[in-house]
Amino acid sequence: MRPHEIFAAMSPERAEAVLGSLAKQSPALFLQAVHAAAAAMNSRPQYLMKQPFAKRVTAVRRALSRVAAGAVAEEILAVYFLECRKELVAEWLDLIGLEHEEGVLKQSNPPPPPEAELNEHVGIFRTAADDPDRELLLQAFAAQTSIEWPALSALLEG
Repeated sequence: MRPHEIFAAMSPERAEAVLGSLAKQSPALFLQAVHAAAAAMNSRPQYLMKQPFAKRVTAVRRALSRVAAGAVAEEILAVYFLECRKELVAEWLDLIGLEHEEGVLKQSNPPPPPEAELNEHVGIFRTAADDPDRELLLQAFAAQTSIEWPALSALLEG
């Protein structure tokens, strides 16, 4: 699943929760997302900023669901997890044994762990707590351009 597909599959309630956290923790990036949504709607960002938050979220989600918004969608997901859910990112990276500093990988394009280990780690991570961000993190991690782990993508789609 690519970053834009993650937003396309996201429920309106989940999008509001994710983008609401992002608006509080990283208002500049949320504003960038609103500008992208306004451009996709052929309207002015000021118009969208005057709308109720739920309507802004709907517009942003719709804009980020487009193929052309893939890079912005990837950035939004990365910042959401690094700014709003850093502890969850660190837990995942520690579990799979990737070196990081506060959730930021030390190595670009890290090699995947062996498939059997990856399957086990994904299972452990998914069941560790009842948190919808766990599945979202796995999807966002697999969707990064620097992560080419076909086994993880296949596991998440299956």
